[in-house]
Amino acid sequence: MTDARRAMHNGEDLGDLARRIRLHCLRMIHTGKSSHAGSCLSMADLLAVLYGRVLRVDAARPDWPERDRFVQSKGHAAAALYAALAEKGFFPKSWLETFYQNGSVLAGHVGHSNVPGVEVSTGSLGHGLPLGCGMALAAKRDDRPYRVFVLLSEGDCDEGSNWEAMLFSGHHALDNLTAIVDYNKIQSICRVTEVLDLEPFAAKWSACRWSVREIDGHNISEIERTLSAVPFEPGKPSCVIAHTVKGRGVSYMEDTVLWHYRSPSEEDLQKAFAELVEPL
Repeated sequence: MTDARRAMHNGEDLGDLARRIRLHCLRMIHTGKSSHAGSCLSMADLLAVLYGRVLRVDAARPDWPERDRFVQSKGHAAAALYAALAEKGFFPKSWLETFYQNGSVLAGHVGHSNVPGVEVSTGSLGHGLPLGCGMALAAKRDDRPYRVFVLLSEGDCDEGSNWEAMLFSGHHALDNLTAIVDYNKIQSICRVTEVLDLEPFAAKWSACRWSVREIDGHNISEIERTLSAVPFEPGKPSCVIAHTVKGRGVSYMEDTVLWHYRSPSEEDLQKAFAELVEPL
């Protein structure tokens, strides 16, 4: 095992890491008077497993050539990625206090400029998977060992650019590429079934020559077991459809559209903190 992998596989309590990510997100969004708390909370467990166990990355060498590449296509949930990176030592946690404020490098949507550990800037939905395809194809062509993981939202999956990328990845047998969908069933102002129903979702990925698994996106053990098994089939990219709950971990934020855009008040923040004192 490389030093980088040993550093990440240190027996850390992943549930507690996810809890800390949630706490950071709420504080950052409150202080910055920004939004997307629900989107950040639904993906916290996925990020905890990725950065705590799965990704071959090294905070001391963020540009290590052999590192795995992670692309967060749902760039509006930037606070969660920044929180995970700070927890893993890519930059000081004090940076999180500047989130969404004038002069900060931590923009409201994921930005890579001067932010160690962030591969690409994202925000406009539909860009992440095509970028991931290019990275994975380059690794194949250059015979490089790194893997590419892309985290998408349902809104991403409304975009034609992603369906082109799905077709492209299957055609080119990019089994070093893994797409993870944070499938919390709510996007922007209402439920996915009202905006643009994605079902039969898994079958559509399979039809594009992807190997698909559906999991509970809040079950740490199941997430770790699944992501540690990629590629699921040789010669096929892997898709993990993670069934999640928007606002997971804070009862009054769960499964509601309200917290896609609302910023938590001081009272909201204290109520949320009270629920997150103990690991989920």
